[in-house]
Amino acid sequence: VADMGPWLSNLLILAACCYECRGEDSVIQPPGDVIATEGEQVTLDCQFDAVSSVNNLQWYRQYLRSKPEFLILITKSGYVQKPVPPRMSAQVQTDRMDLEISSAEVTDSALYYCALEPTVTGNPDTLYKNLSSALARNQ
Repeated sequence: VADMGPWLSNLLILAACCYECRGEDSVIQPPGDVIATEGEQVTLDCQFDAVSSVNNLQWYRQYLRSKPEFLILITKSGYVQKPVPPRMSAQVQTDRMDLEISSAEVTDSALYYCALEPTVTGNPDTLYKNLSSALARNQ
């Protein structure tokens, strides 16, 4: 993140401010890294505050220099879309959906995002391409 310079920090702060100002649904993931050893069970926290009716919640994983990849979709009633990636599960409670990795592996090292539906409006490939281009210009 340090390589991305102040541009990304400003973007994240701006996005957070605008999101809260509109009074829309939001997700809260605790800041900081989750550190685990191989074989350990890992729980990634995701709290949500839904102003509107939420249809489903989703988890994504993003490896360095890669696009986010979809992992799990789960409805608020607890239905999980199949197939679920090996060693992963998700549980929904009133205001949270945590992702559990049953036996951590080195290949699990990535950024994990939780999201409420809808997540993105527009073409995600284009949005990612535009973000990548902007980051490259600001390095």
